[in-house]
Amino acid sequence: MKVRIEPSGHEFETAPGETLLEAALREGFHLPYSCRNGACGTCKGRIVSGDVRHEPYEAKALSEAEKAAGMALFCRAVPEGSVVVEAREIGVARDIVIKTMPCRVVRMEKLAPDVMRLFLKLPQNERLLFLAGQYIDILLKDGRRRGFSIANAPSADEFLELHIRHVPGGLFSGHVFGAMQERALLRFEGPLGTFFLREDTEKPVILMAAGTGFAPIKAIVEQTLTTDSERPLYLYWGGRTRADLYLHDLALGWAAQQPRIRYTAVLSRPTSEDHWEGRTGYVQDAIAADWPDLSGFEVYGSGPPRMIEAAKGVLAQKGLPADAFYYDAFEHAKDPVLLP
Repeated sequence: MKVRIEPSGHEFETAPGETLLEAALREGFHLPYSCRNGACGTCKGRIVSGDVRHEPYEAKALSEAEKAAGMALFCRAVPEGSVVVEAREIGVARDIVIKTMPCRVVRMEKLAPDVMRLFLKLPQNERLLFLAGQYIDILLKDGRRRGFSIANAPSADEFLELHIRHVPGGLFSGHVFGAMQERALLRFEGPLGTFFLREDTEKPVILMAAGTGFAPIKAIVEQTLTTDSERPLYLYWGGRTRADLYLHDLALGWAAQQPRIRYTAVLSRPTSEDHWEGRTGYVQDAIAADWPDLSGFEVYGSGPPRMIEAAKGVLAQKGLPADAFYYDAFEHAKDPVLLP
Protein backbone atom coordinates (compact mmCIF):
# COMPACT_ATOMS: atom_id res chain seq x y z
CA MET A 1 0.00 0.00 0.00
CA LYS A 2 1.36 3.43 -0.91
CA VAL A 3 1.42 6.17 1.73
CA ARG A 4 2.12 9.83 1.07
CA ILE A 5 2.97 12.25 3.88
CA GLU A 6 1.77 15.82 3.63
CA PRO A 7 3.04 18.50 3.52
CA SER A 8 6.47 16.97 2.74
CA GLY A 9 5.25 14.82 -0.16
CA HIS A 10 7.40 11.88 0.97
CA GLU A 11 6.10 8.46 -0.06
CA PHE A 12 6.65 4.90 1.15
CA GLU A 13 5.08 1.45 0.91
CA THR A 14 3.56 -0.59 3.71
CA ALA A 15 3.67 -4.38 3.95
CA PRO A 16 0.42 -6.34 4.56
CA GLY A 17 -0.74 -5.86 8.15
CA GLU A 18 1.91 -3.22 8.87
CA THR A 19 0.88 -0.03 10.66
CA LEU A 20 1.58 3.40 9.23
CA LEU A 21 4.14 4.11 11.96
CA GLU A 22 5.97 0.79 11.54
CA ALA A 23 6.31 1.32 7.81
CA ALA A 24 7.36 4.96 8.15
CA LEU A 25 10.11 4.13 10.65
CA ARG A 26 11.30 1.20 8.53
CA GLU A 27 11.64 3.54 5.56
CA GLY A 28 13.46 6.22 7.57
CA PHE A 29 10.63 8.72 7.99
CA HIS A 30 10.39 9.84 11.61
CA LEU A 31 6.92 10.81 12.76
CA PRO A 32 6.05 11.77 16.36
CA TYR A 33 5.45 8.72 18.58
CA SER A 34 6.05 7.39 22.05
CA CYS A 35 4.34 4.26 23.41
CA ARG A 36 3.65 2.44 20.09
CA ASN A 37 0.71 0.54 21.64
CA GLY A 38 -2.21 2.93 21.27
CA ALA A 39 -2.11 4.37 24.78
CA CYS A 40 -0.58 7.84 24.67
CA GLY A 41 -1.84 9.59 21.53
CA THR A 42 1.53 11.09 20.58
CA CYS A 43 1.36 9.61 17.06
CA LYS A 44 -2.08 11.02 16.32
CA GLY A 45 -2.43 12.45 12.81
CA ARG A 46 -4.99 13.11 10.10
CA ILE A 47 -6.01 10.80 7.26
CA VAL A 48 -6.38 13.15 4.29
CA SER A 49 -7.61 10.46 1.91
CA GLY A 50 -7.97 6.69 1.91
CA ASP A 51 -9.10 4.25 4.58
CA VAL A 52 -7.40 2.62 7.55
CA ARG A 53 -8.45 0.09 10.16
CA HIS A 54 -7.27 0.35 13.74
CA GLU A 55 -5.70 -2.40 15.79
CA PRO A 56 -6.94 -2.30 19.43
CA TYR A 57 -6.10 0.93 21.27
CA GLU A 58 -7.09 2.75 24.44
CA ALA A 59 -10.12 5.01 24.09
CA LYS A 60 -8.41 7.92 25.82
CA ALA A 61 -5.80 8.09 23.04
CA LEU A 62 -8.35 8.67 20.25
CA SER A 63 -11.90 9.81 20.88
CA GLU A 64 -14.81 8.88 18.64
CA ALA A 65 -15.19 12.53 17.71
CA GLU A 66 -11.54 12.70 16.62
CA LYS A 67 -11.91 9.48 14.66
CA ALA A 68 -15.01 10.82 12.91
CA ALA A 69 -13.04 13.96 12.02
CA GLY A 70 -10.43 11.86 10.20
CA MET A 71 -7.83 11.50 12.91
CA ALA A 72 -5.96 8.23 13.44
CA LEU A 73 -3.34 6.69 15.69
CA PHE A 74 -0.52 5.91 13.29
CA CYS A 75 0.91 3.26 15.63
CA ARG A 76 -2.34 1.27 15.35
CA ALA A 77 -3.65 2.29 11.91
CA VAL A 78 -3.26 -0.26 9.10
CA PRO A 79 -3.98 1.12 5.61
CA GLU A 80 -6.60 -0.66 3.51
CA GLY A 81 -5.39 0.90 0.28
CA SER A 82 -3.33 3.90 -0.75
CA VAL A 83 -3.60 6.71 1.78
CA VAL A 84 -2.47 10.30 2.23
CA VAL A 85 -1.70 11.39 5.79
CA GLU A 86 -0.95 14.73 7.35
CA ALA A 87 1.90 14.56 9.85
CA ARG A 88 4.83 16.55 11.13
CA GLU A 89 8.12 14.86 10.26
CA ILE A 90 11.06 15.17 12.63
CA GLY A 91 14.19 15.76 10.61
CA VAL A 92 16.78 15.62 13.41
CA ALA A 93 15.90 11.98 14.17
CA ARG A 94 16.61 10.74 10.65
CA ASP A 95 20.26 9.94 11.39
CA ILE A 96 19.30 7.74 14.35
CA VAL A 97 19.49 4.03 13.56
CA ILE A 98 17.25 1.68 15.56
CA LYS A 99 19.21 -1.42 16.56
CA THR A 100 18.66 -4.67 18.42
CA MET A 101 21.59 -5.25 20.74
CA PRO A 102 22.71 -7.33 23.73
CA CYS A 103 23.88 -5.65 26.90
CA ARG A 104 25.10 -6.56 30.36
CA VAL A 105 23.91 -5.18 33.70
CA VAL A 106 27.14 -3.90 35.24
CA ARG A 107 25.72 -2.02 38.22
CA MET A 108 22.48 -1.89 40.21
CA GLU A 109 21.74 0.92 42.63
CA LYS A 110 18.55 1.32 44.66
CA LEU A 111 17.64 5.01 44.53
CA ALA A 112 14.42 4.59 46.55
CA PRO A 113 12.57 1.63 48.08
CA ASP A 114 10.78 1.17 44.74
CA VAL A 115 13.26 2.65 42.22
CA MET A 116 16.31 0.81 40.90
CA ARG A 117 18.98 2.37 38.71
CA LEU A 118 20.54 -0.01 36.19
CA PHE A 119 23.74 0.65 34.28
CA LEU A 120 23.93 -1.36 31.06
CA LYS A 121 27.14 -1.98 29.13
CA LEU A 122 27.08 -2.63 25.39
CA PRO A 123 29.42 -5.06 23.61
CA GLN A 124 33.02 -3.91 23.24
CA ASN A 125 33.48 -1.16 20.63
CA GLU A 126 29.71 -0.68 20.30
CA ARG A 127 27.94 2.59 21.01
CA LEU A 128 24.29 3.58 20.72
CA LEU A 129 23.63 6.84 18.91
CA PHE A 130 20.58 8.43 20.54
CA LEU A 131 18.99 11.75 21.44
CA ALA A 132 18.57 12.81 25.06
CA GLY A 133 15.02 11.85 26.05
CA GLN A 134 14.63 8.73 23.90
CA TYR A 135 13.95 5.26 25.29
CA ILE A 136 14.78 1.60 24.67
CA ASP A 137 12.60 -1.50 24.75
CA ILE A 138 13.91 -4.40 26.82
CA LEU A 139 13.03 -7.53 24.81
CA LEU A 140 11.55 -10.41 26.79
CA LYS A 141 11.71 -14.07 25.82
CA ASP A 142 8.06 -14.30 24.83
CA GLY A 143 8.43 -11.38 22.42
CA ARG A 144 6.90 -8.78 24.70
CA ARG A 145 8.66 -5.53 25.51
CA ARG A 146 9.20 -3.20 28.41
CA GLY A 147 10.12 0.38 27.56
CA PHE A 148 12.44 2.48 29.73
CA SER A 149 13.81 5.95 29.10
CA ILE A 150 17.55 6.42 28.83
CA ALA A 151 18.52 8.56 31.81
CA ASN A 152 22.03 9.57 30.74
CA ALA A 153 23.07 12.11 28.15
CA PRO A 154 24.38 10.89 24.77
CA SER A 155 27.69 12.59 25.57
CA ALA A 156 28.15 10.19 28.53
CA ASP A 157 27.39 6.92 26.77
CA GLU A 158 29.87 4.49 28.34
CA PHE A 159 26.80 2.93 29.97
CA LEU A 160 23.07 3.24 29.40
CA GLU A 161 21.30 4.31 32.59
CA LEU A 162 17.71 3.21 33.31
CA HIS A 163 15.42 4.01 36.25
CA ILE A 164 13.09 1.06 36.97
CA ARG A 165 10.10 1.45 39.28
CA HIS A 166 8.95 -1.69 41.13
CA VAL A 167 5.32 -2.21 40.09
CA PRO A 168 3.11 -4.62 42.09
CA GLY A 169 2.36 -7.50 39.73
CA GLY A 170 5.00 -6.40 37.23
CA LEU A 171 7.13 -9.47 36.67
CA PHE A 172 9.96 -7.69 34.90
CA SER A 173 10.30 -5.04 37.59
CA GLY A 174 9.80 -7.80 40.16
CA HIS A 175 12.69 -9.66 38.55
CA VAL A 176 14.85 -6.53 38.71
CA PHE A 177 14.12 -6.12 42.44
CA GLY A 178 14.28 -9.83 43.15
CA ALA A 179 16.37 -12.33 41.22
CA MET A 180 18.36 -10.05 38.90
CA GLN A 181 22.03 -9.70 39.70
CA GLU A 182 24.88 -7.71 38.26
CA ARG A 183 26.36 -9.24 35.08
CA ALA A 184 22.91 -10.37 33.92
CA LEU A 185 22.45 -10.31 30.14
CA LEU A 186 19.58 -8.49 28.43
CA ARG A 187 18.56 -7.64 24.88
CA PHE A 188 17.02 -4.36 23.81
CA GLU A 189 15.82 -2.44 20.77
CA GLY A 190 16.43 1.27 20.44
CA PRO A 191 16.69 4.14 20.53
CA LEU A 192 12.96 4.83 20.22
CA GLY A 193 10.60 7.75 20.57
CA THR A 194 10.54 11.39 19.54
CA PHE A 195 10.78 12.95 22.99
CA PHE A 196 13.86 15.17 22.86
CA LEU A 197 14.69 18.86 23.15
CA ARG A 198 14.01 20.82 19.96
CA GLU A 199 16.93 23.12 19.28
CA ASP A 200 15.52 25.25 16.45
CA THR A 201 14.25 27.87 18.89
CA GLU A 202 15.52 29.87 21.85
CA LYS A 203 12.20 29.78 23.73
CA PRO A 204 12.51 29.15 27.47
CA VAL A 205 11.83 25.54 28.41
CA ILE A 206 9.68 24.07 31.17
CA LEU A 207 10.58 20.47 32.01
CA MET A 208 7.79 18.61 33.83
CA ALA A 209 8.33 15.18 35.37
CA ALA A 210 6.42 12.86 37.66
CA GLY A 211 8.05 9.88 39.39
CA THR A 212 10.46 8.00 37.12
CA GLY A 213 9.43 10.35 34.33
CA PHE A 214 12.46 12.19 35.68
CA ALA A 215 14.74 9.80 33.75
CA PRO A 216 14.49 11.37 30.25
CA ILE A 217 14.34 14.85 31.78
CA LYS A 218 17.64 14.10 33.53
CA ALA A 219 19.17 13.13 30.19
CA ILE A 220 17.95 16.36 28.58
CA VAL A 221 19.29 18.56 31.37
CA GLU A 222 22.67 16.83 31.45
CA GLN A 223 22.99 17.11 27.67
CA THR A 224 22.37 20.87 27.80
CA LEU A 225 25.13 21.14 30.41
CA THR A 226 27.63 19.95 27.79
CA THR A 227 26.73 22.77 25.37
CA ASP A 228 26.93 26.55 25.46
CA SER A 229 23.15 26.89 25.45
CA GLU A 230 21.76 29.85 27.38
CA ARG A 231 18.09 28.80 27.17
CA PRO A 232 16.39 29.06 30.56
CA LEU A 233 15.29 25.68 31.95
CA TYR A 234 12.53 25.53 34.55
CA LEU A 235 12.42 22.02 36.00
CA TYR A 236 9.34 20.83 37.91
CA TRP A 237 9.43 17.36 39.46
CA GLY A 238 6.35 15.97 41.14
CA GLY A 239 5.87 12.98 43.41
CA ARG A 240 3.54 11.73 46.09
CA THR A 241 6.05 11.66 48.94
CA ARG A 242 9.65 12.77 49.42
CA ALA A 243 10.91 9.28 48.50
CA ASP A 244 9.56 9.75 44.96
CA LEU A 245 12.10 12.54 44.40
CA TYR A 246 14.86 9.98 44.38
CA LEU A 247 17.55 12.28 42.90
CA HIS A 248 16.39 15.50 44.56
CA ASP A 249 19.91 16.54 45.54
CA LEU A 250 21.13 16.14 41.97
CA ALA A 251 18.45 18.52 40.71
CA LEU A 252 19.22 20.98 43.50
CA GLY A 253 22.85 20.84 42.41
CA TRP A 254 22.01 21.74 38.82
CA ALA A 255 20.08 24.79 39.99
CA ALA A 256 22.86 25.84 42.37
CA GLN A 257 25.54 25.60 39.69
CA GLN A 258 23.63 27.00 36.71
CA PRO A 259 21.80 30.34 36.97
CA ARG A 260 19.70 29.45 33.90
CA ILE A 261 18.25 26.35 35.65
CA ARG A 262 15.49 26.69 38.24
CA TYR A 263 14.17 23.65 40.09
CA THR A 264 10.81 23.27 41.81
CA ALA A 265 9.80 20.09 43.63
CA VAL A 266 6.12 19.39 44.24
CA LEU A 267 4.56 16.70 46.46
CA SER A 268 0.90 15.70 46.22
CA ARG A 269 0.74 13.54 49.39
CA PRO A 270 3.61 14.42 51.74
CA THR A 271 3.64 12.47 54.99
CA SER A 272 4.49 13.74 58.44
CA GLU A 273 7.78 11.84 58.19
CA ASP A 274 8.72 13.89 55.12
CA HIS A 275 8.84 17.17 57.10
CA TRP A 276 8.07 18.78 53.74
CA GLU A 277 8.10 22.58 53.58
CA GLY A 278 8.07 22.89 49.80
CA ARG A 279 5.27 23.10 47.22
CA THR A 280 2.30 20.76 47.45
CA GLY A 281 -0.36 19.69 44.98
CA TYR A 282 0.02 18.52 41.39
CA VAL A 283 3.03 19.43 39.29
CA GLN A 284 1.02 20.80 36.34
CA ASP A 285 -0.93 23.06 38.69
CA ALA A 286 2.31 24.43 40.14
CA ILE A 287 3.47 25.34 36.62
CA ALA A 288 0.16 27.03 35.85
CA ALA A 289 0.34 29.01 39.09
CA ASP A 290 3.88 30.21 38.36
CA TRP A 291 3.34 31.07 34.69
CA PRO A 292 0.05 32.81 33.85
CA ASP A 293 1.17 33.25 30.23
CA LEU A 294 2.86 30.27 28.58
CA SER A 295 2.47 31.47 24.99
CA GLY A 296 6.23 32.00 24.62
CA PHE A 297 7.36 28.70 26.19
CA GLU A 298 7.98 25.10 25.22
CA VAL A 299 6.95 22.42 27.71
CA TYR A 300 8.38 18.90 27.84
CA GLY A 301 6.43 16.51 30.07
CA SER A 302 7.26 12.96 31.11
CA GLY A 303 5.14 10.77 33.37
CA PRO A 304 1.92 8.77 33.55
CA PRO A 305 -0.86 9.46 31.00
CA ARG A 306 -3.19 10.93 33.63
CA MET A 307 -0.64 13.65 34.39
CA ILE A 308 -0.05 14.36 30.71
CA GLU A 309 -3.79 14.57 29.98
CA ALA A 310 -4.37 16.88 32.95
CA ALA A 311 -1.43 19.06 31.91
CA LYS A 312 -2.74 19.47 28.35
CA GLY A 313 -5.87 21.20 29.57
CA VAL A 314 -4.32 23.16 32.42
CA LEU A 315 -1.41 24.51 30.38
CA ALA A 316 -3.53 25.28 27.31
CA GLN A 317 -5.62 27.55 29.52
CA LYS A 318 -2.42 29.48 30.23
CA GLY A 319 -1.77 30.02 26.51
CA LEU A 320 0.60 27.14 25.73
CA PRO A 321 0.24 26.29 22.02
CA ALA A 322 -0.57 22.63 21.37
CA ASP A 323 2.49 22.30 19.12
CA ALA A 324 4.75 23.57 21.92
CA PHE A 325 3.88 20.70 24.29
CA TYR A 326 6.08 17.63 23.82
CA TYR A 327 5.44 14.65 26.05
CA ASP A 328 6.38 11.08 26.87
CA ALA A 329 3.42 9.31 28.49
CA PHE A 330 3.81 5.79 29.82
CA GLU A 331 1.99 3.17 31.83
CA HIS A 332 3.79 0.65 34.02
CA ALA A 333 3.01 -2.82 32.63
CA LYS A 334 1.48 -5.36 35.00
CA ASP A 335 0.58 -8.27 32.75
CA PRO A 336 2.46 -11.57 33.22
CA VAL A 337 5.55 -11.97 31.07
CA LEU A 338 8.40 -14.42 30.72
CA LEU A 339 11.59 -13.16 32.23
CA PRO A 340 14.55 -12.51 29.96
